[in-house]
Amino acid sequence: MLFLAIPMLTFAQEKGLDQKIDEAFKPISDFFSSVIFFPIYKNESIEIPFVLLLLVGSAAFFTLYFKFPNIFHFKTAINVVRGKYDELDHHSAGSNLAVDGDIKDTIKDESEEGEVTHFQALATAVSGTVGNGNIAGVALAIALGGPGATFWMVVCGFLGMSTKFVECTLGVQYRDVGEDGTIYGGPMYYISKGLKERGFEMVGKIAAVIFAVFCIGGSFGGGNAAQSNQATVVLKELLGLESSAAGAIIGVLLAILVGIIIIGGIKRIATVTEKVVPFMAGLYVLACLYILGANFSLIDDAFALIFREAFNPTAIGVGGFIGVLLVGFKRAAFSNEAGAGSASIAHSAVKTKYSASEGLVALLEPFIDTVVICTMTALVIIIFNFGGDASGATIFQYGGDGAGAVMIDGESFEGAGITAKAFEAYIPYSNVFLTIAVVLFAVSTMISWSYYGLQSWKYLFGRGKKADITYKLLFLLFVVIGAAASMKSIWDFSDAMIFAMVFPNMVGLYFLFPVVKKQLKRYTDAIKGMNA
Repeated sequence: MLFLAIPMLTFAQEKGLDQKIDEAFKPISDFFSSVIFFPIYKNESIEIPFVLLLLVGSAAFFTLYFKFPNIFHFKTAINVVRGKYDELDHHSAGSNLAVDGDIKDTIKDESEEGEVTHFQALATAVSGTVGNGNIAGVALAIALGGPGATFWMVVCGFLGMSTKFVECTLGVQYRDVGEDGTIYGGPMYYISKGLKERGFEMVGKIAAVIFAVFCIGGSFGGGNAAQSNQATVVLKELLGLESSAAGAIIGVLLAILVGIIIIGGIKRIATVTEKVVPFMAGLYVLACLYILGANFSLIDDAFALIFREAFNPTAIGVGGFIGVLLVGFKRAAFSNEAGAGSASIAHSAVKTKYSASEGLVALLEPFIDTVVICTMTALVIIIFNFGGDASGATIFQYGGDGAGAVMIDGESFEGAGITAKAFEAYIPYSNVFLTIAVVLFAVSTMISWSYYGLQSWKYLFGRGKKADITYKLLFLLFVVIGAAASMKSIWDFSDAMIFAMVFPNMVGLYFLFPVVKKQLKRYTDAIKGMNA
């Protein structure tokens, strides 16, 4: 199927059918975008979509309700990943962890259920969120909203840590375990099972199906085709290739690489991501640290500008304080996906008998993704824009053309192009480095989202081998399509799908957060008993 796609997609490019793909998806993406991002307030300069308020408001509520788990349980989360409390999973005692709708007789049995370690689950989930949004998304936020958008991105990421804690605890609590030990988990399961426990079985079933449909759409689009498209663009630019056939060939090579990894299931995905993600993130962070170290005297100026612009923005057309706040919140929500529920699918596969232990591990994701990596990218871009000093002169004007593009040396740049210019100013051959980073980010995102989509597919169509193979073939085909076609409308569609996942997921979170509180107490009591 993949090799047949090469002549088909080359033909499509030559005949202009890639534009027809855009045209076919445009009404779909426009419809879903208008519904998902329906504004509850709108004027000439700003729009406040309900989904954004739902995300941020829910994150703030969970932060307060659980008494700031993003601060007071941060050290515990680090210790869980380090394996400090692993022995708790080998003590014999009673348990109430739900598996297949039943209560297991012993904790020991539950600790044997699962397919990956805490670190592997974290690496898999992080690989689905740490991606090109950290390179292009941050640049877009700063270009649109100015340096102040960085502050609100961090605030949103900080609050999102609490949402991730809730949804990933529930992912483990209500997971299913197949006869062969395969784990099935995520919002589909905690929505349907949890609401059934509370007497809302039909509502739970409907919401779970809706989530699964949106998750599959997101996996084919933003988690796949859009990623392969960005990887192909940077590879073609680096190699000096322009033909559509080159894009298709790169797409096939990417599909083969991704296929080899995802065919092995979550165990192989986790084995790859636990190596690729630390290397990928570490490489990028080291490059940022090098640039920041070379401009150490400007770091405090950059932070001062971020705080000042957060509350008194000067970027053109941003819409004042509310406008810059919304820009930061929206880009952070796109980046870390807290509230979408996707990460709970990966975390559900962990080996543990304490569901809250994995919820605590999960709260590290938005911290790594948004608080650390996005902030570093923002500092690099802001310092670059100082042009060597913080006297007030800038290389490009914040706000740009109002659509995310800015003028640098007489040329228009947007997204990853802005970040590339910043790196280019300080690191020789940065085009090679960024190409490697974008490709690694894209591949890691694709393999993680393949697992998210597959779990949703199996929820809808069953767990047989035919369903498994059908989904994986479709997923790999979208890798090739994404590399060879114009993807704007598909990207818009997939963004809408990912945000659409928020609505059914929040239904589950608001019904079930008391369960999370109970499980958190159970786990913290176990830690206290261990240390006594």
